[in-house]
Amino acid sequence: SSGINAEYGGIAQIDVEDWCKYTEFKGGYSSTHHVVVWFWKAVRSFDNEFRARLLQFVTGTSRVPMNGFRELQGSNGPQKFCIEKWGGPNDLPRAHTCFNRIDLPPYNDYHTLKDKLKTAVECTGGFEID
Repeated sequence: SSGINAEYGGIAQIDVEDWCKYTEFKGGYSSTHHVVVWFWKAVRSFDNEFRARLLQFVTGTSRVPMNGFRELQGSNGPQKFCIEKWGGPNDLPRAHTCFNRIDLPPYNDYHTLKDKLKTAVECTGGFEID
């Protein structure tokens, strides 16, 4: 089955369009907010392995549910991926894996967002910072 192939073939491909589609927003962000647009631009620029690390950073697992992001689970049942506006432009993004939420500061430009996102994911090794 394809499940077994994905298991042994390394990381299953992460579908960024599906990820975008099943994402919620808090704190004044929306799907069209420039910081959110930059976030997805950064995710698309990352290779699949780094996308998996980002997913693990925010959700605690690098695995996408069998039927896609709409079935993402939190600690209390179904919980969509969430991007919340938080902090200032010098802060690193932080994750709340119980809630599948990334606190994403309102960066002033795309390159800062991408660098801070990479730093946050690389520095945590994928463990929760709650």
